[in-house]
Formats: sequence, structure tokens, C-alpha cells
Amino acid sequence: MPGLVARRVTTLAAAVVAAAIFGGQAQGAGLRRSEASLLTVMNQVRAANGVRPLKLDYRLERAAREHSNKMLRMQSMFHGAFAARIRAVGVKAPVVGENLAWGVGSLSRARVIVSMWLASPEHRANLLRPGFRMVGVGALRGTFGGYARALVVTADFAGR
Repeated sequence: MPGLVARRVTTLAAAVVAAAIFGGQAQGAGLRRSEASLLTVMNQVRAANGVRPLKLDYRLERAAREHSNKMLRMQSMFHGAFAARIRAVGVKAPVVGENLAWGVGSLSRARVIVSMWLASPEHRANLLRPGFRMVGVGALRGTFGGYARALVVTADFAGR
């Protein structure tokens, strides 16, 4: 009987973790610290503006990380065909968007990056679009623009 109880507790714990991850509550699950911080600040800003929180989508996460990695390798910021890139990972949402950023030192903090997005009409529109419900955040560190330990960020959004 103790084995049965242990299995039920383990199963319940796994169900709680899965519900938290897929319900957007465990934002740090599978994310790097910088990505989790960005997602937290993005959702705080959305809440302050009366917009529902974004939920992490691992397909968008993969697309965002791959794009940030590519920008680091190419030493250039660019969107490219982001809609095609997002569709290529299996996201079928009717509307997609993308925000990019990079920073060094204090300019790589989540609050600073999100503040920069809020100051740009196009980036602000993506961040606060009520129809966007899913997001992937790829935040990678490396040398960029001649700066060591720069943070290069891609946020890919999807919804309606």
C-alpha cells in the first residue's frame, strides 16, 4: 500500500507541475533565468494595462532561441521572414509578431528591455496586443556589436 500512495503522490505532483507549466504559472520551467525574467516583466506590464498574461509556448520558444542564436552568429539584428519562421515550428495562429532587443550590463535587464519596447509604438503594440496569448522568449548571451556578455533577445508572439 505505501508504494501505491507514493505513486499517487508522484502522479499528482507531476499533474500539478504540468498544469502550472501549460497554464503559464511556472514561467521559469525550461527557461533560462533571463528568459523567465523577461516573461515575468512582460506579463506584469500586460496586467498593469488590463491585458491577459502571455503563456509560454515551447514551439515559439524554440523559434525565438534559434533566431537569437542566428543574430549572435551573424552579428546583426534583423527580423527576416519571422512569420515563416514561426509557422515552420508548427504555430498556426492567425496573427504573429516579433520584438527584438539587445543590451549590455544594466541595459540587458528585463525591466530595461521591456521599457524600451514600451517606448516604441510597434514593439508596444506587440507586447500589449490583447489577441496575443502565446509567446516564446529567446535570450542568449555572447559577444555582440563588440561587447562581451551582451544579451540578444527575440520575443515571438502568436494569437489573434
